[in-house]
Amino acid sequence: MFKYSDSNKRYYTLDYFYKHKFNSKVFKVSLNAGFTCPNKDGTVGVGGCIYCSKSGSGEYGGDKTKDLVTQFNEVKNMMLKKWPNAKYIGYFQANTNTYAPLNILKEKYETILNLDNVVGLNIATRSDSISNEVLDYLSELNKKTYLTIELGLQTIHEKTSILINRCHTLENFEEMVNKLRQRKIDVIVHIINGLPYETHDMMIETIKYLSKLDIQGIKIHALSILKGTKLEELYNSNHFKVMSRSEYINTVCDQLEYLREDIVVHRITGDPMVSELVEPEWLIKKTTILNDIDKEMKRRNSYQGIKNNLN
Repeated sequence: MFKYSDSNKRYYTLDYFYKHKFNSKVFKVSLNAGFTCPNKDGTVGVGGCIYCSKSGSGEYGGDKTKDLVTQFNEVKNMMLKKWPNAKYIGYFQANTNTYAPLNILKEKYETILNLDNVVGLNIATRSDSISNEVLDYLSELNKKTYLTIELGLQTIHEKTSILINRCHTLENFEEMVNKLRQRKIDVIVHIINGLPYETHDMMIETIKYLSKLDIQGIKIHALSILKGTKLEELYNSNHFKVMSRSEYINTVCDQLEYLREDIVVHRITGDPMVSELVEPEWLIKKTTILNDIDKEMKRRNSYQGIKNNLN
């Protein structure tokens, strides 16, 4: 059995992490605080990342026309039916959730922290969008609750980063990881498999790089081509190769083998809105993808980090 598992999983799942940290079932409640993004408003770029949806990659992040407490309670009340004793983590998901004046951030974060049974915050943002003033505030917040900062990286490869219009450098990303860790704030990193023209080896290089950094969690996504995005336009004009289901499963299993064993896997596949998905169609069967990753790791008699010493 894998070191950080009490089930058939051969990687360090978020459910296992929460259960052992909080001795309880814990849910992330996705929220949309109405933030924008410096890659959309012209501060660092326009148009956003080419894969980003109209909702700012927050399809499940709540209705921004409703206040945060209403958003939170709508999700919580559904969860209570199944797990009446659960605890909650407020997940600021859509767009860039540190990209606002400090007084606004304080008001939004602390509104959620003041709710019953909220044990922490997850804040999704960009590495170029956390000011020193906000860093100081996050450091204080981290002393009062369980705080994690989610940084979108997607790839370490500059050519791909330019293509997808990330508009920040790998050096900027690594500098922000170091600043957050100096303040003992946990860091989760997002990556995307199947970005246009990336090879299997390039995806493995991204995971090897991250395994050497002081990060605590990772989210692995398959590239979703969504309606109305720049990515859809690129796909329709260039017809770049989309990962097959088997390629994705094999790539993820290879990545898990190189991923440091103490990094928590928060997500291992995407979860796009079916009505918005162009390709790949196999993404809509999330449960079967998860099951087949488990089966492949078992077939290999492998587990997370088995090849990490080869990095």
